Amino acid sequence: MDSGLLLSFLAIDLLLVCVPGADWAYAISAGLRDRSPVTAVAGLVTGYALHTVLAAAGLAVLVASEPGLLTALTAAGAAYLVWLGWGVLRRPGTPGAAEETVAASPARAFLRGATISGLNPKGLLLYLSVLPQFLVTKGGHLPVPAQTAVFGLLHMACCAAVYLTVGLAARAVLGARPAAARAVARTSGAAMLGIGAFLLVQRLATL
Repeated sequence: MDSGLLLSFLAIDLLLVCVPGADWAYAISAGLRDRSPVTAVAGLVTGYALHTVLAAAGLAVLVASEPGLLTALTAAGAAYLVWLGWGVLRRPGTPGAAEETVAASPARAFLRGATISGLNPKGLLLYLSVLPQFLVTKGGHLPVPAQTAVFGLLHMACCAAVYLTVGLAARAVLGARPAAARAVARTSGAAMLGIGAFLLVQRLATL
């Protein structure tokens, strides 16, 4: 594949990943609540691996062409974000404060991350509107599914790097500041709740 094309996609993808959203909010929450955000970030990346597989198989386009299915997936993801955000608001995590909050088990942190990114409409939008612009169908290039997989892997690498940095930075910077950590955790919870509510209202308004 053309290196210039890969770099162009990487630059745009990094800009999109660096825009705070539900993934950021969860990475920050995991960084403050759990001993390490690695498992939670691995879950987020796994969710985008699912998007990559669906896109490479052509199923993402099928989902987008079925309004009812897209609505159901968006509503499920939005409802989950609202539930998770409310939980963070009720019990904000702070590093080293095990007596105040219980860290999520690795399996639960992983599954939460995979669910958040797997049901994230932003991820579907990336694979349906941004990624196709970089696919080359002529000139002896790789087959489109293979190109889709390569771009998907690049996106997953960007997500892993950015979200792991966000989670570790949240823990390192706020680890010795319980009050600030609690405030940031509540803000992250409010962000998840707000994003979920917005997506739910927006999707229902289109029915």
